[in-house]
Amino acid sequence: MPALPLRRVAVLVLEGAKPLDVGIPAQVFTTRASMPYEVRVCGPAPGLVTGGDGLSYHVAQGLDALRWADIVFVPGYRFPDREDPPAAVVDALAAAHDRGARLAAISTGAFALAATGLLDGRRATTHWHYTKALAARHPAVRVDENVLFVDEGSVLTSAGAASGIDLCLHILRGDLGVAASNHAARRLVAAPYRSGGQAQYVPRSVPEHLGERFAATREWALRRLGEPLTLAELARHAAVSPRTFSRRFVEDTGYTPMQWVMRARIDAARELLERSQRSVEQIAADVGLGTGANLRLHFQRILGTTPSEYRRTFAEADQ
Repeated sequence: MPALPLRRVAVLVLEGAKPLDVGIPAQVFTTRASMPYEVRVCGPAPGLVTGGDGLSYHVAQGLDALRWADIVFVPGYRFPDREDPPAAVVDALAAAHDRGARLAAISTGAFALAATGLLDGRRATTHWHYTKALAARHPAVRVDENVLFVDEGSVLTSAGAASGIDLCLHILRGDLGVAASNHAARRLVAAPYRSGGQAQYVPRSVPEHLGERFAATREWALRRLGEPLTLAELARHAAVSPRTFSRRFVEDTGYTPMQWVMRARIDAARELLERSQRSVEQIAADVGLGTGANLRLHFQRILGTTPSEYRRTFAEADQ
């Protein structure tokens, strides 16, 4: 199998950068034999960049790294709603995008992308604490305050720090396939795919104690995707009424129970398409979608491609 083309990743550290936000893409995409990426951490200029939370960063490269990169990550930084990054940073991000690089923001890094105008008219997200500030400062951006990340093709945004892991794994799934993404998730000791939104992390005035119970129900359902799963059965396992289960599930995950089950089934089908030679009909039965036609319908609706096209693209990703 020919070597995969090397992808170049720049992590742009701005003043007040949050340590976890910087570390996530640097660690996920760090150069190793199984990962065709090269990572460079840079700043507005070479030298010391004052970070947030008591840390600073000594970077060897300045904005020239953005001209080199295929993917540019902008980690979150403190006080993003006070002023835009320096004009040179905004211009360099826009130029990188014009050249064909993907721009990916973690947490409040979305404010830097918004300052370029590239998010105007597009969906985007950021940490829940700053979603209203992002919408107020950049009203042309369609801010989605619930999701963990948003992929708009050439510009991607994510919610709070841990959502940066979700975003990085999502990029890996798109570049290398589910098997490679799952391998990276295991290395990070992270969930390979979290289908919920950040609604489950927003503080409530009256705390609810259903999170662990519902997490157990989700795990229970993932082990039974090949079986019929109804709202009534899920609610019975969670020991609440179907109405309560449905309402709380949406609040906790951002999806209805049946939407979540469907996405879990499509994800299971993706991995079977990559790692097995089972037919589309067999896979449809394995993941609880009944027929190949049903699998093709939902696969196209959710992923924008067909199972056969997906298999041709990613079947060898883990070989």
